[in-house]
Amino acid sequence: MSVLRLALPKGSLEETTVEMFRRAGYKININSRSYYPEIDDPEIECMLIRAQEIARYVETGIMDAGLTGYDWILENSADVVEIAELVYGKVGRRPLRWVLAVPNDSPIRCAQDLEGKRIATEAIGMTQRYLQKHQVNAKVEFSWGATEVKPPYLADAIVEITETGSSLKANNLRIVDTLCETTTRFIANKEAAQDPFKRRKMESIALLLTAVLEAENKVGLMLNVHQKHLQAVLDILPALQRPTVSSLSDPEWLSLNTVLDANLMRDLIPALKEAGAVGLVEYKLNKVVF
Repeated sequence: MSVLRLALPKGSLEETTVEMFRRAGYKININSRSYYPEIDDPEIECMLIRAQEIARYVETGIMDAGLTGYDWILENSADVVEIAELVYGKVGRRPLRWVLAVPNDSPIRCAQDLEGKRIATEAIGMTQRYLQKHQVNAKVEFSWGATEVKPPYLADAIVEITETGSSLKANNLRIVDTLCETTTRFIANKEAAQDPFKRRKMESIALLLTAVLEAENKVGLMLNVHQKHLQAVLDILPALQRPTVSSLSDPEWLSLNTVLDANLMRDLIPALKEAGAVGLVEYKLNKVVF
């Protein structure tokens, strides 16, 4: 039987990734003493690997596919196939940024001011390419963690990943420049992507994971409306939404069912009620496929 070897990110994304797979319909069990999670799909074999290394193992074919950040694909200069972009993280659902940051009182204001300075970062390759782009000579040192606390004594500047910049501000650092914006990517080995079975399997997984993320900011809405109020209700619904309209046992009444952005509901439900809608039911969605 053919099997897809799938690398899952170990560390900060691990719990979120497992939960997303659960909502997509896959049950993954992780034993704290094993790097080989169990999954309830006999056509998939999983392995937990640090996100920083996944692109390299996928490129070489040790793994057929994996989930990792776009930043680590760049950092490893990995030649892989992107199956899907999945915008999710440990907490938020927005892209992350790798930024150049310095102490608030630092004289460094631009890339050229880094000449001869020390930069601490986990993204060595990305930082070196940034310096080369700006024709600057600086010493880049690998940071094993707690990078924000290294300036000004252990480094003049850092290149660090951030979502909101709050951690940098808390450590009295300011952002000078952005090197890279990154999101999670579902990637594949080039040869595996050409294999019919593996390609279908990867695209099915990507479809379901994307559907889970699409559903997070959507809700379903059901309501009943008398025929004389139908047009008034339809006029209130967003122009791009085409609800399903069904007949009820009473021929003068209709049922509407649609999917809407969750942030619209606070204002939409009272307006629909005023327009003549009754029996409004808002419900959560698990997957949305467009």
